[in-house]
Amino acid sequence: MTDGPRAALELLNDLDTDTRMAGHHRLHAVRAHLLELADDNSAARAAYLHAAPADHRPARAALPARSG
Repeated sequence: MTDGPRAALELLNDLDTDTRMAGHHRLHAVRAHLLELADDNSAARAAYLHAAPADHRPARAALPARSG
């Protein structure tokens, strides 16, 4: 990530079409973290919500503190 979070986000785009990773919660979590590092907090929060299963309360409870 020496080129910054935006460059790393571009690399993730290839994984969106990889059937082994597309839709995987870890891909969304990494994207959320990189968006947070890029100061795009609203997009980061959306990605964190996408990564955290709706029925996983501990993960959802941590969201406001991470990207509020």
